[in-house]
Amino acid sequence: MPPPPRIPEDDIEEATSITTIKGLTGAGKSTGGRKLTPYLIVLVGTHVGETFRLADGELFIGRSPQSNIRFDDDGVSRRHAKVWMTPNGDWVLEDMNSANGTFVNDERVATRVLRAEDKIHFGPNSLVKFTLHDELEENFQRQMYDAALRDGLTRAFNKKYFLTRLDTELAYARRHKTNLSLVMLDVDYFKRVNDTYGHLAGDAVLVTLAQLVQKTLRAEDVFARYGGEEFAIICRGVSREQAWVLAERIRSLVETTSFESSGVRMPVTVSLGVAGMPEFAAESSVQLVAAADEALYSAKSNGRNLVMRYG
Repeated sequence: MPPPPRIPEDDIEEATSITTIKGLTGAGKSTGGRKLTPYLIVLVGTHVGETFRLADGELFIGRSPQSNIRFDDDGVSRRHAKVWMTPNGDWVLEDMNSANGTFVNDERVATRVLRAEDKIHFGPNSLVKFTLHDELEENFQRQMYDAALRDGLTRAFNKKYFLTRLDTELAYARRHKTNLSLVMLDVDYFKRVNDTYGHLAGDAVLVTLAQLVQKTLRAEDVFARYGGEEFAIICRGVSREQAWVLAERIRSLVETTSFESSGVRMPVTVSLGVAGMPEFAAESSVQLVAAADEALYSAKSNGRNLVMRYG
């Protein structure tokens, strides 16, 4: 198999602007009094910008949900490769007989001791960089990653990340014939809140709402601000009926929560729409969003402060 297509250096450097240390390898090494820790940074593929700290023991890389580092990419095998630390502190990468191969700096490898700045392709479409960070660099990298994916006000994921993840989760659900549900949520009469109490109060409502919703979700659920006062929740492996129960829990929680700004209490309710696979055989993320939005519109049309299902 020929090497994967090269990615322009400008694109790679734009994906991560962290200062790194050349020519070092291994965990816990130091330079200039700084302790360095090894990481893999995703440059291309799912979860671009995410960092994975390498710890003692073996870490498996692949498409399987059990992988320590997971790529939802058909070009990546279920158990594609693994990395582990040798007694002298070096990190070794090993291909696990993957279908499309593991490449280090464009050279296909079976095993390789990693060096700082090595660029690793898992198949043709997923690229990571092996690097060494001190604590300050790690914090900066995580802040950059967070800023690229999060809504600045509510700290929910932003719409761009939501759409990317929904495409990924939909492809996974269709391929493996598993459940996938989407909940769309909208604040009732939000314009009235802004007009009556002011935009700062409206912002306070959105922040409190986002905090409430986050507390009800699993770690694997994706909660995002879709736009304005509308939010979305991707529920992987959850049936439409289970998602409806979650949505009803959120609706009730919001209704009974005291929303306040500058000491003034504001009554707040939400309407929610739920769509799920396989009840709705969505062929694209656009179709699934449209179905959940239609259910949300039905909740609005039927009096608000309701949860409605699509189909």
